[in-house]
Amino acid sequence: MQIDMKANSTIGEESFFEGRFLVKGNMRIDGIFEGHALMADQLQIGPNARVKTNIHATSVVVEGVITGNISASRRILLLSTARVLGDIKTPELIIQDGVILEGRCTISHVHIDDTKAYIKSLYERKE
Repeated sequence: MQIDMKANSTIGEESFFEGRFLVKGNMRIDGIFEGHALMADQLQIGPNARVKTNIHATSVVVEGVITGNISASRRILLLSTARVLGDIKTPELIIQDGVILEGRCTISHVHIDDTKAYIKSLYERKE
């Protein structure tokens, strides 16, 4: 599956960027990014990209390698070549066959500070 997104900013295939990155708009990474944080509206990680940071975005499409946590307010799509080491938090998670993911997934449309305690309370509630 090919997802084409018009990117305002791009880190090209032969490029390396280090630090903090805040993008108003869409971003595509085909190279290497390492840093403290990466924030964008829509983010696409290309199949040859390598990213080592925590990501905060509206939506994220991953085809490459990510080491770090991913938080998306709308959705995360992990395509078959995605390799992720980190926790994921989003209201919608789509995972294709072939993905390798090591981490915890929190999927919820509402913000809950302690999801584990919330679900346990629902289980233990007597009606």
